[in-house]
Amino acid sequence: MIQGLLHYEFLQNSFLTGLMIGIIAPLLGVFVVVRRLSLIADALSHVTLAGIALSLLIEKNITMMAGLNPLYMGMVFSVGGSLFIEKLRGVYNHYQELAIPIILSSGIGLSVIFISLANGFNTDLFGYLFGSVSAVGRTDLWVIFIISILVIVVIILLYKELFLLSFDEEHAKASGIAAKSIHFIFIVMVALVIAASMRIVGILLVSSLMTLPVAASIRIAKGFKQTIFLSVLFGEISVLGGLFTAYYLDLAPGGTIVMIAVLILVLSIFYKKLLISKGVHSGERS
Repeated sequence: MIQGLLHYEFLQNSFLTGLMIGIIAPLLGVFVVVRRLSLIADALSHVTLAGIALSLLIEKNITMMAGLNPLYMGMVFSVGGSLFIEKLRGVYNHYQELAIPIILSSGIGLSVIFISLANGFNTDLFGYLFGSVSAVGRTDLWVIFIISILVIVVIILLYKELFLLSFDEEHAKASGIAAKSIHFIFIVMVALVIAASMRIVGILLVSSLMTLPVAASIRIAKGFKQTIFLSVLFGEISVLGGLFTAYYLDLAPGGTIVMIAVLILVLSIFYKKLLISKGVHSGERS
């Protein structure tokens, strides 16, 4: 069944891309959630949408730019948005959370302007909004592969520093860790992963893949490393299960992936409650 499903090149591209995104999105998502920056994924996804819309607008109006991969413009906007968030966090030192809604609003505003200039939505834009199995090309696959290697290497090399910054930023700074530089690297990685993930999950749903598997793993994990492992496991189940289900039932892949992630979250919550109730009853009997 799997061999028949992966007979076509575009399906191979989608599943290989999904396999990588299922690892790197929850992997970074653990640090994003622990640092209480969950909304940053939403902000950067809307900025990415502005880049995609601008790219499609340019392609439509400038013949020599035809064939330009919107993924690249989306990445430029996403990384730019992440840098602006960092800048604004410095400007609003005591109200750092303001940086995220400012960038999110800017991304939505630019997206609406570019989409209106392009005379509304088209098929390509809908694919980016909600994900599309057929949209992933071989070039996209290689770009996402490079980003995946980069993210994994950064997490391995900077694991200790990211761990300390996530749980106790003041102590980390006092220990001599270059907090600004590491946070800069981290947020650029988040921006690249968000831009890369939009092909499969869609811009409007990509933040779910960074937070839902983490939310599920936090309920049942017994330590930080176990949280990372379970987040990646749940992410892979969501992405691959969603792609298989979407293919055979002819559903939107992004929505299917997210709903499987929601189902895993609900099951983890009930599992945790079951463990607690068992513990209470065993305590009463003793």
